Amino acid sequence: MSMMINPTVVELSRVQFALTALYHFLFVPLTLGLTFILATMETVYVVTKRPIYKEMTQFWGKLFGINFALGVATGLTMEFEFGTNWSMYSHFVGDIFGTPLAIEGLMAFFMESTFIGVMFFGWDRLSPKAHLVVTYLVALGSNLSALWILIANGFMQDPRGGTFDPNTMRMQFSNFIDLIFNPDAQAKFVHTTTAGFVTGSMFVMAISAYYLLNNRHRDLALRSFRIASIFGVIATVAVITLGDALGYIDAHAQPTKLAAMEAIWKTDPHPVSAAWNLIAIPDRQAQKNLFAISIPYVLTPLLTHTETTVIPGILELEQQAKPKIENGIKAMLALKAYNADHSDTAALATFKKYENDMGYGFLAKQFAPDQDLAKVNQANLPSVLDKTAKDTIPNVWVEFWAFRLMVAAGFFMLVLFAFAAYYSLKNQVERHPLLLKVALWSISLPWIACEFGWITAENGRQPWTVYGWLPTFVSASSHSVAYMVFSLIGFAILYSSFIIAELYLMFKYARLGPQKEHHGDAAPAAGGGLVGKPAFAKASLDRP
Repeated sequence: MSMMINPTVVELSRVQFALTALYHFLFVPLTLGLTFILATMETVYVVTKRPIYKEMTQFWGKLFGINFALGVATGLTMEFEFGTNWSMYSHFVGDIFGTPLAIEGLMAFFMESTFIGVMFFGWDRLSPKAHLVVTYLVALGSNLSALWILIANGFMQDPRGGTFDPNTMRMQFSNFIDLIFNPDAQAKFVHTTTAGFVTGSMFVMAISAYYLLNNRHRDLALRSFRIASIFGVIATVAVITLGDALGYIDAHAQPTKLAAMEAIWKTDPHPVSAAWNLIAIPDRQAQKNLFAISIPYVLTPLLTHTETTVIPGILELEQQAKPKIENGIKAMLALKAYNADHSDTAALATFKKYENDMGYGFLAKQFAPDQDLAKVNQANLPSVLDKTAKDTIPNVWVEFWAFRLMVAAGFFMLVLFAFAAYYSLKNQVERHPLLLKVALWSISLPWIACEFGWITAENGRQPWTVYGWLPTFVSASSHSVAYMVFSLIGFAILYSSFIIAELYLMFKYARLGPQKEHHGDAAPAAGGGLVGKPAFAKASLDRP
């Protein structure tokens, strides 16, 4: 683990993994959310025995199947990428990180993949109740898959359940329960899955709005619009509430992420009057905000749910890091001595004393003379401490704006879902074409919010792959720059083809709509569910 990796290779590895992760996450939220919407529609079908709800389940299920197939294709390559491009990381935490991924494959992915075939081809072979159970199992499998993946990610954000072994130079399990019930993992799981529910709701509502605007598939569109809008209101409230809980957890586990997220440079000693930056232009070099619109008395209760907790700013966090860096250098030097001679009990005792700060010593290595911690002395120590301390802070500009764009999209969707649900329940949605147009053109918003959410989570963890233990700059594989450029271009072309295929198939089958119109299951009159056809409806409503 002492080998230093070409910084260009590290940056290219980061870019490649970021692109593959963001590409993959274009498919994940819709899979998570659409499965439970399908289960809801099919539940109504089983209870009411009305054919329109079966047709709704089959139609939206077709679009779900397209998304699922391409999502699997993009997800498989990511798991291999840990071994090919992040071999040092895989060596360091493979025993811990690989376990939840293996469980995900055995418990969740296999279950989901098996039952999804039964869901698509079992309509005429299973009873309605048995088929409904299968649909719920598909939904459960997809969300269990997210759970185990986020447990693995939770260890990277807040490493619990593992200890470092100086003999093997690897992390090993210490408590499986701590790994599973990591607060960051659990909070991120419910936040991510509810974000998927929002995505599925917006997808169904937007396409239903398209049909209503074009006077097509009216019965299916009205019912789908109602289910999606109600589902969306509940999911959006949940994702905002649970996102606040996740931020509260991160405030304790990763204070640097929180400070960057809110562009807090100086600690306000008066928490009651601490101001929240609504808009700001952070400058990392000047270590201040060049411009800010702030709201006083909001920051402390918003972030800590108290009125007295002092929130440390970036400058204070840098100062707090310096003793950890100094202790980390001692830990790394002692570890090196112990590895040279395992009978050196004094070196082992020194390492154990400073073990918890080892990662900060690792981080300091890139700023030490010739990247050799043994050459750090009293003369150059202040410079090493200053540079390393500044490196503990993530990119503030990216973190600040990624978080705000995610939140802005979330609140906009909440308002949109609320209006949509209100007018749908009042059987008046067709009288508001502007609402339908806004719903249609907002179809991409949940994906935008999800992508910025992941940028917030992963950029905020930097400069670590395992927070506080393993820096990113030593986690990559020792590939050549040429290899990384070649593979990056290859992945970009491959994944772009997947996106093009997804968009083509989605547009094709969404425009085509269900295979037949329903005429015999007309909407009931006001007071009994959906309204009947309004006076302005023409015969063209029933055209294919």
